[in-house]
Amino acid sequence: MDKPTLAERRAALLHAGALVSRSITSILDPDMLLQRTVDIICIAFGFYYAGVFLLDETGEWAVLRAGRGEAGEAMVAAGHKLQVGGQSMIGAATGRNKAMIALDVGDEPAHFKNQYLPLTCSEMALPLSVGDKVIGALTVQSVEEATFTEDDITVLQGMADQLAVAIQNARLYSENTRLLAQATRRARLLMAAADVGKGVTSILDLDELLRKMVDIICEAYGFYYAGVFLLDETGEWAVLRAGRGEAGAAMVAEGHKLQVGGQSMIGAAIAQHQARIALDVGEEAVFFKNPHLPMTRSEMALPLVVGAGVQAHVIGAVTVQSEQEAAFSDEDISSLQAMADQLAVALHNAHLLRALEAAHAELVRTKTFEALATATTEAIHWIGNKALPISVSVQRLREDIACLSGVDAEIVESMQEDLTLIEASARLIMQVKEHLIGPAREYRPAPAMIEDVLKDTAQVMGIAPEVIHFTVAPNLPLAVADTTQLGRAFRYVLQNALEATEDLAAPRIDVEIDLVEEKGMRYVVTRIGDNGPGVDDANLDKIWISFYTTRGAKHAGLGLPACLQILKQIDGKAMARRRPEGGMVFELYVPASISNAANGLAGLPAGKRFLLVDDDDVWSRFVEQTWTAAQNTVTRLVDAGDVEDFAAFDAIVVDDVLTATDSLAVLQRIARAGAAAKTLVVASRVRVERMMDLLRFGVRDVLLKPYTVAALSKLDI
Repeated sequence: MDKPTLAERRAALLHAGALVSRSITSILDPDMLLQRTVDIICIAFGFYYAGVFLLDETGEWAVLRAGRGEAGEAMVAAGHKLQVGGQSMIGAATGRNKAMIALDVGDEPAHFKNQYLPLTCSEMALPLSVGDKVIGALTVQSVEEATFTEDDITVLQGMADQLAVAIQNARLYSENTRLLAQATRRARLLMAAADVGKGVTSILDLDELLRKMVDIICEAYGFYYAGVFLLDETGEWAVLRAGRGEAGAAMVAEGHKLQVGGQSMIGAAIAQHQARIALDVGEEAVFFKNPHLPMTRSEMALPLVVGAGVQAHVIGAVTVQSEQEAAFSDEDISSLQAMADQLAVALHNAHLLRALEAAHAELVRTKTFEALATATTEAIHWIGNKALPISVSVQRLREDIACLSGVDAEIVESMQEDLTLIEASARLIMQVKEHLIGPAREYRPAPAMIEDVLKDTAQVMGIAPEVIHFTVAPNLPLAVADTTQLGRAFRYVLQNALEATEDLAAPRIDVEIDLVEEKGMRYVVTRIGDNGPGVDDANLDKIWISFYTTRGAKHAGLGLPACLQILKQIDGKAMARRRPEGGMVFELYVPASISNAANGLAGLPAGKRFLLVDDDDVWSRFVEQTWTAAQNTVTRLVDAGDVEDFAAFDAIVVDDVLTATDSLAVLQRIARAGAAAKTLVVASRVRVERMMDLLRFGVRDVLLKPYTVAALSKLDI
């Protein structure tokens, strides 16, 4: 066959490029994409071999992910890899981010002599780059010397550039798919937690409650078995009170029990007051081999703990078992522990209610609210999201009614009253829904500045500066909390203070933040006092009971119980007392961090120009001082209105909560200047609705505030 003309060769190259482009735009599976690309290259160009290498997580090795023919399959199966920057064409291309060409591999010092490809005479290695970042390389090899033309090099480099973008897109697609699956699982876990919460408030029979909980756990998570043990009167034995399926029923009927501190996961969890996890029960020294559960491969035992700190005591434990090894994810552990904590509080409250029932007839009112919660909780969970747009619809209807002509004024007034009632009812549904499911969400404790979280909360609530007064002790350590959840707790107590003082001519809220030590524990305590009427001593303990309120039917009585649950999740506590001069004081104890910050400035950027838009507060001063110490230039403004050239900054950080202006207005100005892509928004509390408002300006991300040097160094700036 005659050698193709230059025009025919170029036409073949363009055709090959088109094939690769179509593959790149249509294939989202990374492995299929890479294999299809190397096949097209070899077929269209007539090359001996082509392969695609991708860098591993360490960035030190280029690993073969796809190769042409039997040789390629064999090398992929063998885990073939080449060192970045090492003695190979691929190593040189990835190390230098530069195309490497060997017209005669025998004369090339950087050529790797591959036993799988003995006929290679010339090779070209093209880096796969996204921006300035190298993610891998493409190798093309021929049995002829000096076989690569300038057209080959140009077309193949274009393919490599396209392939790099496609690989990045495929990775993003895979990551989005993983995140979607994770979000779906989280939604299922939240539904399970909601079902447990509904059971806690609606099921009065203890045995029925425990049976329902083990059923929910197994059905929602797909686990093999779950069971609930409660301590007997002696405190020496954990007795099975509810178990899943026929095995559980048989063990309950037999009076199955395990010794506290004995050779079992349940016994160890109760004795040690902490969760025990066996990823492979065959290697667990304290595992009890149960003949009723022969398929168990991994087990988790979660203690049922009431109280916090030195006052904590265990009343039992929950066992969760799976037929698979290492079956428990971090989300499973955190959500199941939250359920266990919720169940422990419910069991403890059940005993307290039973004891109080005989002496206090007033608990009939509490039971009435519990009965109402039974009838409405399921509906609230279902319609909560659908109630959100009602307020907007009501406003539109009001505007439409205002435009009506020739309608009797009394009818119009009646319609307006009905709309007001609908709007108030929708608002109440959303509040109750948020109170019920809020504290059950996943929480991630981390070092936090209590002063910053509290002041952000007060600012978002719109509390006037003349009403709220702060006293903050100097040199406070960081606390350990989930700032989103902690902000919720602060909001509940501050809202309680606002409602207590709403009828006063001179309302006042006094906030004090201090460090205290109790029985070897250090807490950052926040005292929130008001000058309202207060609560009498007889009812003081009842304010922490769900649905108890002294302010009438328009208040659900859920805020303070939710606050208490949030504090207990982080081993903190909440207390209330009357002030001698009148009013109430609520004390919220949050465990202090052992270390205030990481040592040194390792990991921080240097030589950058930062714009920090924030108030002159404790957090902004920490960030400014830290970045400056790391040899950066920091411009801190309370408003970005005076900035003429946003391009002068390498990165922009905006606090979502600002006193001088609205952060949305700041972001709008930044977006108009074309600087949104290098802008991060930080907040002490991240809410989904607010995040969506912020992200619409095209900012890079919305993140929780970093309160340590280590956390600050992880910002993507």
